[in-house]
This record gives sequence, structure tokens and C-alpha cells, in this order.
Amino acid sequence: MAPFPRFRSPRSEAPQAAEPATGPTEPATAPAAEPAPDAPGVRAPLLQRPGAGPVLARWLVLGCALVLMVAFAVALARVTLVPSPGSAELIHTNLRPGRSIATYLDQPDWFESLRQIGGNVVLGVPFGVLLPMLFPRFRGLARVTLLTALVMVMVEAAQGSIVEGRAFDVDDVILNTSGALLGYLPVGRRLGRALHPRRAHWWHRWTRRDAEQPPPGRA
Repeated sequence: MAPFPRFRSPRSEAPQAAEPATGPTEPATAPAAEPAPDAPGVRAPLLQRPGAGPVLARWLVLGCALVLMVAFAVALARVTLVPSPGSAELIHTNLRPGRSIATYLDQPDWFESLRQIGGNVVLGVPFGVLLPMLFPRFRGLARVTLLTALVMVMVEAAQGSIVEGRAFDVDDVILNTSGALLGYLPVGRRLGRALHPRRAHWWHRWTRRDAEQPPPGRA
């Protein structure tokens, strides 16, 4: 007679669970994302912080910038829109870029060349410094360049049409715009960021989303 079969308990047939690792585990970290301009952890510049002192200082700086802009507008009108009857036979309209600059450089008197070229460059520097301070919407390299070029084209057009002894010169527009860029890059850009919050650009939608998303492995 065959012996009775042996019964196996369910516990003996169940697969054994793997032993947990005893070594230390490092939490997964996500790559650091660029903070958004209005992120809570980003500290605002001094002139944009709440409080009576920063607000008063900000309005004082803006008032000084407004006074300088008015003085610059008056000086620009006196330099560019004052008639010069004695120069009526010496000037000509120039629509070819670089033609007048080459004429300035060909002069034997280097001081006169420096005065002509440097004067037009310096005349555009206040645009690059004051525009970002007074008009936050016109901040940015492209906007400062376009606005300065537009204003100087209007000034040159007024010179060539209604002012005696003046003529339209495209090289003056180029030199004035170059001066605005020289004023904006080292000074105007920094002053604009100190006075006004940074503008939200199209790429901030991704950087802000990455900054707000918690890293994996954390509640």
C-alpha cells in the first residue's frame, strides 16, 4: 500500500521576498532650473523693494532721469534744428551709408574728424541710458535700437525739409544709434533692471514650470 502523499503548506510554496538593501540610498535629484524673474526665492533689487526708503529713492532717480531727458531734448533741438545759413552751399543730402563717415576720415585735420564722428556718437548715448529708465516697455537691445533710429530719422527729415543749411544724412542716424547702444549696454540696461521688474519673456514659461515642479522622490 502506497504511503499517503505529503501536504505542503502555502507558506513553503510562496516565493521568498528579496531582502531590502542595507546600504544608504541617495535621493534622486533633478537638474537645477533657472529661476523665474518673479519667483518667490529671487530677491528684488533695492529700488524695487517695499518700504518708504526704496520707494522714495526710486522716485527720486526717476525724477532726475526725467529732468535729464528734458534737458537732452532741448540740447538736441538746439544742435540739430537751429538754421545754419552759412552752410547751405556746403552740405548735401546723403542716402548712402558710410559716405559721410569716409569724408570725415579723409579730412587732414584729425581733430575735426573726431569732432564730427564723436559728436554724433555722443549725441545718441542719452537715448541708451534714459529710455530704459523712463519707459520700461522700450527696454531691450532691439527696442532701444529701433526707437533711437526712428527718432533720429525724424530729426534728420526735419533738418532736410524745414531747417535752412541742414540736410538729411543717413550716417548721422547710424552714428547716433551706435551711441545709444554704447550707452545702453554698460549703463542703461543695468539701470532699467534696477528700477523696473524684468519683463516676462516667452522662455520663462518653461523655466517657471521647472522651478515650481518638486524634484522626484520628495513629497
